[in-house]
Amino acid sequence: MILNKRHFELTLNRLCYQLIESHNDFSNTVLIGLQPRGVHLVQRLKSQLEQILHKEIICGNLDITFYRDDFRRREKPVIPSVTNIDFVIEDKNVVLVDDVLFTGRTIRSGLDALLAFGRPKKVELLTLIDRRFRRDLPIQADYIGQSVDTLSTERVSVEWQEVEGEDKVVLFTPD
Repeated sequence: MILNKRHFELTLNRLCYQLIESHNDFSNTVLIGLQPRGVHLVQRLKSQLEQILHKEIICGNLDITFYRDDFRRREKPVIPSVTNIDFVIEDKNVVLVDDVLFTGRTIRSGLDALLAFGRPKKVELLTLIDRRFRRDLPIQADYIGQSVDTLSTERVSVEWQEVEGEDKVVLFTPD
């Protein structure tokens, strides 16, 4: 296990305070979660930040399905998720949020998809788990919950109370 329930909570709390250090009151900053799993992290960050700052944090969800470089290569047809960005990102600080950073391809797709909504002032990346040493692209997170060294055959699973019934991060080798 990479993070148990207690360490999961501490990590999310630390990430919130790191965001506050960089973005103060979030008056010019928005959080955007990458579908499908980054949206759970965005919702949790939003909830905690609103409790700490006593103000609403603007958040959205971004589907990157058709921006991926492999979507035509999959055997099964892809089913897109919902994009929900009902605010202007032009000249805003955008924090892209995803649960696991591995090769960097998902983030590249997210950057491409994001530009369809305007030109942000700045884009940063927050990830709960950074799987180091296996980037296909030169992408690095600005905010990292936990860095882990893994084999390419291993998988990292971020599990959420709301979805899987418990907050934890596990490392496993698929059968």
